[in-house]
Amino acid sequence: MDENKKGLTSLKDIIASLMTDSGLSINPEDGLIWRVWDDTVGPVVAGNAHPLWIRKGRLRVRVSEPIWLQELGLAEKAIRDKLNEKLGRRTVEKIEFRLSSG
Repeated sequence: MDENKKGLTSLKDIIASLMTDSGLSINPEDGLIWRVWDDTVGPVVAGNAHPLWIRKGRLRVRVSEPIWLQELGLAEKAIRDKLNEKLGRRTVEKIEFRLSSG
């Protein structure tokens, strides 16, 4: 039994390895966007636009109505800059706003 344990890798080591693997297309720290989103964009926008995912600096945001698609598209740079400031690093390179499908 001791021989089998020697060949096993702990879950902690596996997760640590995954988090430090530079080949990943996601950065676990990017998940902080969901924590700062509402505060960054304000309650009215947050009620109509929600981050879906972020990969390689590209943030996809779902919006509720076509008017929000237009308005937020015009404010993309300001939102991007505020998000990066709150996160303390250049996380978001581009924001893609998409109309909700339903």
